[in-house]
Amino acid sequence: MAKVAIVYWSGSGNTEAMAQAVEEGAKAAGAETTLCFVSDTTASDVAEFNHIILGCPAMGNEELEEYEFEPFFAELLPQLKGKVVGIFGSYAWNDGDWITTWKQRCNDEGVELVAEPVKAYSYPDEEALAACKALGETVANA
Repeated sequence: MAKVAIVYWSGSGNTEAMAQAVEEGAKAAGAETTLCFVSDTTASDVAEFNHIILGCPAMGNEELEEYEFEPFFAELLPQLKGKVVGIFGSYAWNDGDWITTWKQRCNDEGVELVAEPVKAYSYPDEEALAACKALGETVANA
């Protein structure tokens, strides 16, 4: 059974709703999950997992949240190589390009995502929530 860490940051609840759907999908695939807000864990604790799913909305100029999530991710990123990783998040302006940049940062570090990132405009609709559940299942089964 896979043990999946799902770590997210959410300011308005949109990315939190996505995280809950990701967890639902991972559990449906038989995984044991740990779901937590980024400030409730550390990069070293998360690095102990082999299956990791990260969620963060687009902030500012299409960037990861800068005060909690970005420092956490910068510390965790070098430790993600060889692990099963997925990413997701929401956005409310522009085109959601932050997720493409985030994926590229992973790839540049030698981290291959197990599935395409999931993004949702504002509060996730049914299609986005289904994609989140599928992401959870994919990571759990990888």
